[in-house]
Amino acid sequence: MLLEIKDIAKQKLKARKTEFFSKYPDVFNKMYNFTRAKTAKALRYYPYFLEIQESDVTEVTIDNRKVIMLGSNNYLGLTKHPEIIEAGVEAIKRYGSGLTGSRFLNGNMFLHNELERKLACFVKKEAALVFSTGYGVNLGVISTTVDHNDIIFSDELNHASIVDGARFSKAEVVRFKHNDMNDLKDKLSKTDKNKGRFIVVDGVFSMDGDIINLPELVKHANKYGARVMVDDAHSIGVLGPKGDGTAAHFGLTDEVDIIMGTFSKSLACIGGFIAAEEPVIDYLKHNTRTMIFTAALPPSNVAMVSKALDIIEKEPWRRDKVLENAAYMQKNLRTMGYNIGNSTTPIVPVIIGEEMKTFRVWKDLYKENVYTNPVIPPAVSPDRCLLRTSYMPNHTKEQLDFCLEKFYKVGKKYKLI
Repeated sequence: MLLEIKDIAKQKLKARKTEFFSKYPDVFNKMYNFTRAKTAKALRYYPYFLEIQESDVTEVTIDNRKVIMLGSNNYLGLTKHPEIIEAGVEAIKRYGSGLTGSRFLNGNMFLHNELERKLACFVKKEAALVFSTGYGVNLGVISTTVDHNDIIFSDELNHASIVDGARFSKAEVVRFKHNDMNDLKDKLSKTDKNKGRFIVVDGVFSMDGDIINLPELVKHANKYGARVMVDDAHSIGVLGPKGDGTAAHFGLTDEVDIIMGTFSKSLACIGGFIAAEEPVIDYLKHNTRTMIFTAALPPSNVAMVSKALDIIEKEPWRRDKVLENAAYMQKNLRTMGYNIGNSTTPIVPVIIGEEMKTFRVWKDLYKENVYTNPVIPPAVSPDRCLLRTSYMPNHTKEQLDFCLEKFYKVGKKYKLI
């Protein structure tokens, strides 16, 4: 039935294109001419949108076979924690499946406000504000905080959501070399003193797994009167004395003006938040378009995130274990001879270089039942394609050793080690 619908639709679209779009430039042409994905599928190197049939946290079933998951952001292994699942089920029973509107008008619940109080307390800020997606946090908060009279200083490896938030803000954007505080200082010293300054960085960089040099950054920020926002998407739950992020990790919570976090990594759900001074949160709550014009997170989601926060605080072993597992993999991959950059977190990049070789290595590892994430431009530079791996406290030593064995086998085949 679906094939018949597609065939009829194609015939109608072809006739329509000939009749109406043959005399003028067609904005769809780039889509009709996009063949990269189809070519990769034909060559059996297409690594994206794989259909996961079942998931048991560290193992997933794809094409009816189990593979070890080294591609998740489930840093604390909480996605199937029974208390979190129970909290979500109970919230659905009590409040229903969704709120059908933005928090600004009809979608705000006690659950949202309670979670914001817990988040503010968790990261030691006056107030917090919950959003429906992490991307929406950065897009909305950055573009609301600054405008054409201001300057954003952005690390060149910042996440796409930071890049897009800066673009939407219409502020002047100054990019500094990755984690290079001398370059940041130089750029701060040379910019217009009459413009507001806003430094936005990842706490842990999503592809390389390295940590921002926050002590040096805040020193320069204070000297040149710049406000600081840290994206802790990959830091919450992992860094800090209780998983409270990059600023807490360095003892600099009071020096960071806005802390951003997401729920889709360690907190095992979806959504995001910011935490800051109460007047800052109040302004953003009433002016940020991605918050005002987006439907509120459903009750089940909020309840699960709230429960995940409780578990992070009462089960600190998870943070210790994930860092232990990551260190084990880092040590052994480096010993083999792999280039894994400067990672000191659960994100461990295996840097391959050339794009097609990256796909080949990915495919061979996948055949060996090891699931990794191939990362190519624009997420990385063309000469730095990599396999992004990440780890959980739930990974057993046997699973990690199995993966190391396969990395050794494939690395030898492609002369990477």
